Amino acid sequence: MNFPVFDFHCDTALKLLGGDMNQAGSLRSNQGHIDLERASRLGGYAQCFACFTTPMMEQWRKISPIVVFERELATIQREVNQNSDLIAIAYSPAQIQQNRENGKMSAILTLEGTAGFGYDPELLQDLFAIGFRVSSLGWNESNPLTGSNVTGGGLTDRGREFVREAQRLGILVDVSHISDEGFWDIMEITGAPIIATHSNSRAVWNHSRNLTDDMFRAIVETGGVAGYNACDEFTGENPTIDTICDHIFHFMELDPSGKHIALGGDLDGIDAMPAGFEGVQSWPKVAERLLERGLDEETVMDIFWNNAIGVMERAVYYHTR
Repeated sequence: MNFPVFDFHCDTALKLLGGDMNQAGSLRSNQGHIDLERASRLGGYAQCFACFTTPMMEQWRKISPIVVFERELATIQREVNQNSDLIAIAYSPAQIQQNRENGKMSAILTLEGTAGFGYDPELLQDLFAIGFRVSSLGWNESNPLTGSNVTGGGLTDRGREFVREAQRLGILVDVSHISDEGFWDIMEITGAPIIATHSNSRAVWNHSRNLTDDMFRAIVETGGVAGYNACDEFTGENPTIDTICDHIFHFMELDPSGKHIALGGDLDGIDAMPAGFEGVQSWPKVAERLLERGLDEETVMDIFWNNAIGVMERAVYYHTR
């Protein structure tokens, strides 16, 4: 069975900009982890394209994160427009499903880090209108909203305001990269599903970027999902396709329904991946191995597609209730 793929996180927008912040490749065909030619061979494809910003960009590239954010957004919009025969920006789970039925792929706008718009909760309404449907509060640094998995430190009052406003609008709050303290601060105030777009199991591989069992259970209780991250550093020592499956099977031990596990490859944002996994074209290998290890097609379909659609539908429900 050729499963469709819904991937909650990639850094392809920044990758296409290149080192000089000018367009370095085409979404249709490139040498990175994701392009439309390879993705079109899947049984359907929905990709969350992150606009990634951090104040560290001032040091790395001598450029404002606000400028980087604007260029990433413009790159996604331009590439989708230039490849409109293959892909369209989707604003709702219904549009994602409709695009698949019509043989077209979907692009969903997401936020990784909030430096690109000044950490301002009041701008979320405008960002939602543009099409953003998922947002983290930060990356690996402390910021005016929260601490990170690197720095530690919980939510600020402004961070709590950010979470409440995002959920009011129907934007899913993403806890990948957040500190443990910040995670539990969010859980105390959440009124909607929480997602970890690209985080694995800390019980399988002990890394601060991964979720503890209690964290995953808490995400399940909100109706959220955790997306598998294909970075080898977060997967295991000398990881393989089987190690990828180990993370998924461990989450299923905690939630046998399999309804709260998704994909969040972090493609084009990582350097090394498990042996046998090379990019978007490799997701079918993961599906095949999950089947060989005992999952049925319905459960694999949930992990690869339905669970992501479902959590987006629940975010819309919380927004409209």
